[in-house]
Amino acid sequence: MSSSPQAADPLPYYEQVRPETGCLPPRSWYARTDAVRLALSGGWRFRLAACADAHDAAFAAPDYDSDGWDTVTVPGHWVLQGHGAPAYTNTPYLIPLDPPRVPDENPTGDHLHAFELPADWPAQGESVLRFEGVESCARVWLNGTELGEFKGSRLPHEFAVGALLRPGRNVLAVRVHQWSAGTYLEDQDQWWLPGIFREVALWHRPDGTGADHFVHASYDHLTGEGTLRVESTVPGRVRVPELGVDVATDEPVTLPVAPWSAESPRLYEAELALPGERIALRVGFRTVTVQDGLLKANGRRILFRGVNRHEFHPRTGRAVDAETMRADLLLMKRHNVNAVRTSHYPPHPAFLELCDELGLWVIDECDLETHGFHAVGWRGNPVTEERWTPALLDRAARMVERDKNHPSVIVWSLGNECGTGAGLTAMASWIRERDPSRPLHYEGDPSCADTDMYSRMYAPHAEVEQIGRGEDDGPPRRAQLPFILCEYGHAMGNGPGGLAEYQRLFEKYERCQGGFVWEWIDHGFAHERHGFAYGGDFGETVHDGNFCCDGLVLPDRTPSPGLTDFKKVVEPVRIEGGDAANSARITNRYDFGDLSHLTFSWSYAADGEVLAEGTLDVPPLEPGESAELKLPPAPVGREVGEETHWTLRATLTEDTSWARRGHEVAWGQFTGTARPAARPVSGARPRRSDPAEGHDSNEGQGRQGGQLTLGPAVFDARTGSLRSLGAVPVEGLQLAVWRAPTDNDNGAPWLPDTELAKRWRALGLHRMQHRVDSVTVSDHAVIVDGRSAPAATDLGLATQLRWTADGDWITVAVTVTPQGDWKLPLPRLGLSLALPGGFGAARWFGGGPGEAYPDTRGGVRLGRWDSTVDAMQTPYVRPQENGARPDVRWAELSNGTRTVRIEGEPGFWFTARRWDTAHLDAARHLTDLTPSDRVYVNLDHGQHGIGSASCGPGVLPEHSLVVGPTEFSFTFGVLGARGGRG
Repeated sequence: MSSSPQAADPLPYYEQVRPETGCLPPRSWYARTDAVRLALSGGWRFRLAACADAHDAAFAAPDYDSDGWDTVTVPGHWVLQGHGAPAYTNTPYLIPLDPPRVPDENPTGDHLHAFELPADWPAQGESVLRFEGVESCARVWLNGTELGEFKGSRLPHEFAVGALLRPGRNVLAVRVHQWSAGTYLEDQDQWWLPGIFREVALWHRPDGTGADHFVHASYDHLTGEGTLRVESTVPGRVRVPELGVDVATDEPVTLPVAPWSAESPRLYEAELALPGERIALRVGFRTVTVQDGLLKANGRRILFRGVNRHEFHPRTGRAVDAETMRADLLLMKRHNVNAVRTSHYPPHPAFLELCDELGLWVIDECDLETHGFHAVGWRGNPVTEERWTPALLDRAARMVERDKNHPSVIVWSLGNECGTGAGLTAMASWIRERDPSRPLHYEGDPSCADTDMYSRMYAPHAEVEQIGRGEDDGPPRRAQLPFILCEYGHAMGNGPGGLAEYQRLFEKYERCQGGFVWEWIDHGFAHERHGFAYGGDFGETVHDGNFCCDGLVLPDRTPSPGLTDFKKVVEPVRIEGGDAANSARITNRYDFGDLSHLTFSWSYAADGEVLAEGTLDVPPLEPGESAELKLPPAPVGREVGEETHWTLRATLTEDTSWARRGHEVAWGQFTGTARPAARPVSGARPRRSDPAEGHDSNEGQGRQGGQLTLGPAVFDARTGSLRSLGAVPVEGLQLAVWRAPTDNDNGAPWLPDTELAKRWRALGLHRMQHRVDSVTVSDHAVIVDGRSAPAATDLGLATQLRWTADGDWITVAVTVTPQGDWKLPLPRLGLSLALPGGFGAARWFGGGPGEAYPDTRGGVRLGRWDSTVDAMQTPYVRPQENGARPDVRWAELSNGTRTVRIEGEPGFWFTARRWDTAHLDAARHLTDLTPSDRVYVNLDHGQHGIGSASCGPGVLPEHSLVVGPTEFSFTFGVLGARGGRG
């Protein structure tokens, strides 16, 4: 016997697929108006419940007693203010995949804010309560009356509240749920951070004001004229005083104008005058098209030198203030970034206003990603199910309507990593109908059915070249579209490598229009114990570790060496040595502007010392043009045999909105006279001594057996190991092949072939064992033959260290001969040693001032550099190999009394730090690194490249440290405090 089934109860609002109830239609954002506005930011009363239904709605009553509640700051996230903890995942959802349902355990924050309505608040017209961003679902009451609820965390929502406002005290109540149906649309490779994280404000909407307006400002590059037309839901006037424009809304006007571009962000101050309100506009005239298979702005192909940008602050999360936004953009502009993809949601609207002002191309991305469904074969993916389409369309509309008046926004993006489905097609159709003036982007559909460009992530260089040649085998439509890398150059830890090779392809193939490095900033939270915290540091059981730390700037916005490299790689002026002697070639790589805004200067240096400098007259040069220019005669009178080089710099002639006069935009360096051959070594004779003789240069070190003295060096007679240079103790000089793996060495777990460090460890390169086979003393040399090898394999490296002396200098010639069938490259190859900790001042002639590796060396230049050992470290959030200076001719380490000088043949990689490689390898946070009483020095003949394999291609063959027979040498000497031998 069975009973009839009862109808299921409706889902609670936070689990319903509908995007909102009670909200006003979306409209454009603007900040400058004569209408009254009341900011509601500040301290709000707060309580947290573990479940969505732990409290009823009675708290929304105006007289609700919130005594005993805590206080949080709005905008803000409660998990960063002592209530719960953040959690980081890349793709996994933190809830079961059962859309649209969420678990009972659903952290829910009740927010109360009492505010005084100003006595002069206008009585006429409407008032609107506006939320700029709440994660992930909010239910709202005002003075005890429910207004509605909404989802769509990074999008604005408004309620009409004029009838509910009261003179004097008003009470706003907001219940925020961490998990909701909207969560399934917001799996965006970031920290999960619930809360009211953008501003809340009360806006007065006077009678006769427009609910919305749309600024159309196109530019005809053939005539030099712009056409302005402003749609408005209420008729009014459009005035542009500088252009003498005063026309009715919806009436077009065409006239000569200066166009807007990222290079020259020309804005015209304008006003939309309505019967009840005056709205300030900033009009930028520009036209964006896809024409002849190219993305063009104002009739010209553009090249994206871009970055992806999540909103992030190391203390406040996605609550980012305007000063930080501006600081980010100034830093971008000063490092030649010209484009931003707003991954993976629309940013704070003020950010786009700053992009308008300072000049950046923007791909504005919808608040949409469902990447976690990939784990179940995309079953249940919302973009494939019709019931979700209204929510998808709502998100598209709220983005487009909010941001449509920004000239910087030149492309709409449907979202990120959602697979494919009819929901995306519906979004594309709606956007195209609403705003046909901007092309569409979406990377996740290789058919490009709903997009106007072919977009890829992390395509290897070879694939990019294949696409550039038109040899990709995609559908016919795709072959006719411009190509961009919406993500490339994964900037996780040390790296990314290979940017220069990508840039050469972008400049070689017209269809390849650049890309966006992933990403701008490391998402590491300031943490008392860890310095900066990443996934797993807050007790999460599901997390993706430090994969959130993959930016070109560190969490505190210190530029990483990767950003310095990027600036050089994408610089808009190419400066090279010319074909003729004493000449330089200058090429304009801008898309629009000539070079008249730049001042060019030169300097000439011998062995790193600048001998002369001056300015260089460079013709303006239009985009794409080059000129070969004669340089001044090289200074004479120095010693024959010095290495010389020219350095040319292009700097701003005048102040701009983003940098001061003298800011360096581009530079180039090339050889005058090549480095001379190595200095010959004469034949000083080794001398044996016994401890009983009293000869002791080891300052208290224990001695075993006899000693060998050769020039300034003392060796252990039995092992041949170097014990001192003059009066300076030396420890542990031996062959070194291991480096603390970089994030890119570790690779990506979902791409096992990229996990190079795992294979290095499996081979045992991190625990090499060393053997001395013989110590031979000849008339003029000490020769140490040996072998370095990992356990459990027959692979090895036979070594010979041949020491010879020349007065106060001693040289070691190193020969390395591989044994066995090596399949893997080495992490590094060179010598390591340790000096006393007092040798903390560094000076060198070589690449600097910052670190570089074989495929990240664009940002360093040849010169003489001074630093401290401590300052030579790059504080990556997860410690790893860092700090190498390339192409070093000589390096000095000083303790203020003595200086150890090292010269290399050929040039070498110089690294010095206060912990050894094993300690660096074991550290998981910067706070794990405790300085020792030693300075550990690596003198590397070779370093393996960096690549981008943490989420992309590995090291290119030309930057791989392939095992093979190798020879190199180093010369050591001890000098006075100032050092210096050239």
